[in-house]
Amino acid sequence: MTMIRAALAVALAVGILALPPASEAQQSGKRVVIGMLSPGSPSSDAGQQAFLKRLQDLGWVVGQNLMIEPRYAAGKLDRLPDLAAELVQRKVSLIVAVGTPASLAAKHATAAIPIVILAGDPVGTGLVASLARPGGNITGLTSDAGLELAELGAKRLELLKEAAPKISRVGILTNPSNPAEARAIAKAPALARTLGLTLVPLEVRSPGDFDGAFAVLSHERADALIVVENSLNFEQRQLIIDFAARNRLPTVFGDSVFADAGGLMSYGTDFVDLLRRTATYIDKILKGANPADLPVEQPTKFELVINLKTAKALGLTIPPSLLLRADQVIE
Repeated sequence: MTMIRAALAVALAVGILALPPASEAQQSGKRVVIGMLSPGSPSSDAGQQAFLKRLQDLGWVVGQNLMIEPRYAAGKLDRLPDLAAELVQRKVSLIVAVGTPASLAAKHATAAIPIVILAGDPVGTGLVASLARPGGNITGLTSDAGLELAELGAKRLELLKEAAPKISRVGILTNPSNPAEARAIAKAPALARTLGLTLVPLEVRSPGDFDGAFAVLSHERADALIVVENSLNFEQRQLIIDFAARNRLPTVFGDSVFADAGGLMSYGTDFVDLLRRTATYIDKILKGANPADLPVEQPTKFELVINLKTAKALGLTIPPSLLLRADQVIE
């Protein structure tokens, strides 16, 4: 073991032993405290329910032997460093960081407390050294499945073009403050051109930016919209969907929650499955595993969701070949 690995082992031990170890907590009824750092707001969606159910299956029951200290940025990414520092001061046993900005904030806040991430492009953004050997105090899951966000975006554009073949100018709603998005957007225009499409970039860094972005979308006469999955777009999803409906814009998203709420379609990682697997990582680390030795896992499940009610409202006839590939069709 190198001196770096030895120092890391000591740091991890201090982080984990700040509160009772898992076995002791499970046997004595003492509570282990973990932090949850999120760029969004509290929710009780299917993902959170699956996460808590998996923890319970592994022997961790919130309110009994486990306590979760949540910190939510409510879409204000500049708050994440302070929120991460609060969790470090709280001396939690582990931090779960949702999204790339939250993961980077946690990384900068501590090299001692184990961090379980759920983030895009963890290698490219410097979160880990590699997926197979993350090193340091960070491991977890990536939403990329070996594909960059730009490539996933290209797939979504292909699906959108198939559903609405007449489109030519597509707005792309993104937050460039997110490093993973910024890397992806740089490659997106070239990928769009292969489909005969022109992208209209729409930058939104805060809730107050949406009106301006929508004005640009209208001025540029975009006839469709792709929405990158991030906490800000998630928080404002109904605003986005209502605007698209009023302006009769076909839309594609990266999260099925948007299609459920009235978006035309979504294609992306099954985030419920990722959150369920995140609970497994928490269990392993609380029982003594070293994050440096746990490879960052990629998603194994993707889902295509099509909202036929929205398609009908837009006057679109979805090709049967596309409907057959859908994992869920909302009628």
